[in-house]
Amino acid sequence: MNKLFLILAAVLLMQTTAEAQTERRIYTQAEQAAMQNRSEESAAQEKALEKELQRMQDSIDYVQAVRALEKLDFVVEADKLVFRHGESAFVNSTTNFVSLKDDQAVVQIAPFNGGGPNGVGGITLKGTASDIRVKTDRKGNTFFTMNVMGAALSAYVTFTLPKGTNYTSVTVEPTFNGNRITFYGKLLPAKHARTFEGRSL
Repeated sequence: MNKLFLILAAVLLMQTTAEAQTERRIYTQAEQAAMQNRSEESAAQEKALEKELQRMQDSIDYVQAVRALEKLDFVVEADKLVFRHGESAFVNSTTNFVSLKDDQAVVQIAPFNGGGPNGVGGITLKGTASDIRVKTDRKGNTFFTMNVMGAALSAYVTFTLPKGTNYTSVTVEPTFNGNRITFYGKLLPAKHARTFEGRSL
């Protein structure tokens, strides 16, 4: 009798344990809607915070870019080139750049992976900058211009830096031909640049 009682007790205990293990919370439609709303609000707040942080970083980058222009010590690392007739190419920003150090300018175009006169897929042109000017319009956009003269380069160079970003466009217009080219990329203080300069002409 005692043995049978123990067996029945064990079965009841196992059943109770199984039921306890499968217990779960069931939410009403109102509760589910409330949780969904909280999740959406949280996601919206997170997105707004990320947007604000990005805006602040862009503003910092812009200020640093303007200071670099004024110090004549900067590099524009280009990730895109646009040629005279509108043809464009996405390029490596370490080998496509425009730089200025005081009055020494470098324009390097390297749309290919290797070779070319400079050994890195294109040409590297150096020259002396003069008639350097910078202005800011009423909207806060900054414009920087200079003439560059060298052994293989004579050009008028224009930088357009929209307010609130360091992503700029640089148009190089050769003096003696119409082979205009525009660089698009980030304008950085020279010390932050990651460019590789090839052999110059």
